[in-house]
Amino acid sequence: MSLGFVLLGSLAGCNLGPDYVRPGAELPAKWRASATTAAQAWPSPEWWRGFRSPELDTLIALARAQNLDIAAAIARVRQADAQVRIAGAALLPTLDATATGNYQRSGTGSRRITGTSGQTLFNTAGSSSRYTDFRQYSTAANISYEADFWGKNAATAESARASAVFSRFDQEVVALTVVTNVATTWFTALDLQDRLAIARQNLSDAEKTLAVIRARLAAGTATALDVSQQEALVAGQRAVIPNLQNQLEQQLIGLGILVGRPPEAITARPGTLEDLALPAVYPGLPSELLARRPDVAEAEAQLVAANADIKAARAAFFPTIQLTGSAGYQSLALSSLFGPGATVISLAANLTQPIFDAGTLRGQLEQSRGRYDELVADYRKSILQAFTDVENALTALRYTAEQLALQEQAVAIAKRAADIARAQVAAGTVDITTVLTAQTTLYTDEDNLAQVRLAHFQALLDLYKALGGGWSRPAGPIPDQFPGLSPGRIEGGFALPVGDNLK
Repeated sequence: MSLGFVLLGSLAGCNLGPDYVRPGAELPAKWRASATTAAQAWPSPEWWRGFRSPELDTLIALARAQNLDIAAAIARVRQADAQVRIAGAALLPTLDATATGNYQRSGTGSRRITGTSGQTLFNTAGSSSRYTDFRQYSTAANISYEADFWGKNAATAESARASAVFSRFDQEVVALTVVTNVATTWFTALDLQDRLAIARQNLSDAEKTLAVIRARLAAGTATALDVSQQEALVAGQRAVIPNLQNQLEQQLIGLGILVGRPPEAITARPGTLEDLALPAVYPGLPSELLARRPDVAEAEAQLVAANADIKAARAAFFPTIQLTGSAGYQSLALSSLFGPGATVISLAANLTQPIFDAGTLRGQLEQSRGRYDELVADYRKSILQAFTDVENALTALRYTAEQLALQEQAVAIAKRAADIARAQVAAGTVDITTVLTAQTTLYTDEDNLAQVRLAHFQALLDLYKALGGGWSRPAGPIPDQFPGLSPGRIEGGFALPVGDNLK
């Protein structure tokens, strides 16, 4: 029996192909939108610390530990690992043991029927009783093995391993998305706090100007129309504040689901976007991006799994060979169960060849090939999307920086104009229209400056995300870069470990 398993086992694993080859893709030689000649500076694994915001660091730490999307992604990793074990089991023999005991008594005899007082009423037929006892005991060990001659089971296991690697890359994609969403929400809250401060300051300035005009009206140097116009400006600026407060609270409430806590548990209060640093990040060569984007690696892992599915579908056309064997003991007496003559050995081989299946196997093969072609297109699209994301982020970062500098100049000019207009209206040398125009221009420019500053920070966040955050693809071919497929942290990334800490 053992010799047969060795001989047939040595034939197992014939590769019917196709072997996986990474699809080609057009790679640009340089970034179109790059306006800097600085040396490359890829994001670090904890890139968000470069903004120097302790509140942001705390929120991201909470999100990484408690975000439910990340927890679900980790659970999918565990499921994929379990599927690897299930698929790999088909490559090994199955062994089980059985033990049985059987007892039976048969025979005929007389039986006496007595009354309630003990007297004999009558006897059944026969004057004596005879019984035959039968006992049988057996033990056996059974082994079964499917000789994977055409590599179908090996291909199925390869597909499961690639899917498990895909689940790890998916975990990284989810984690990167969550972290950038936390940063985006926090920066938006800071910007709204800045805009709220601007609105309140402009309201205060407008109210001071209104007091001056009312004093002039009392002195006879201003008209009721001047007062009404300024009152209208004050009322409009006051009406802006509740909307900004509403948006600010909405952003803070939105942080709750990102960090896995109810909104009431969010105690962080925003300060100002102006206090944050703008860390420098410069992408290297476009070809290096493919090793730093988990979504590109994720798409390729799916491709590897689909390629293995084609192998399994092709192998299904060929015969399957099933070997079974059992060895054990059988005896009529328990004391002689393991004695000479009680040994029982059984060997069997079964070969099954599909002959007619109404096109099922052919359809499954074509389905696998079609799925592979679909994933090739998805893989190439993910590469193009990666380049597009970086180019868009670089473009936005460049032009929002220019716009930020120009808007700061506009605010400085508007402030000088507003100060001059207020001084002149107090002296009675200009009319109210000049003051209204100066105040409106200043408020608009300051509010625009806050929004442009947010856009610049958002462009930087988009660039970090487009570059894959601080993640880098581990060395080694898919799907063997995680031979044991044990759950845990991926080198270069920041996914959480899985296991008992999530129970």
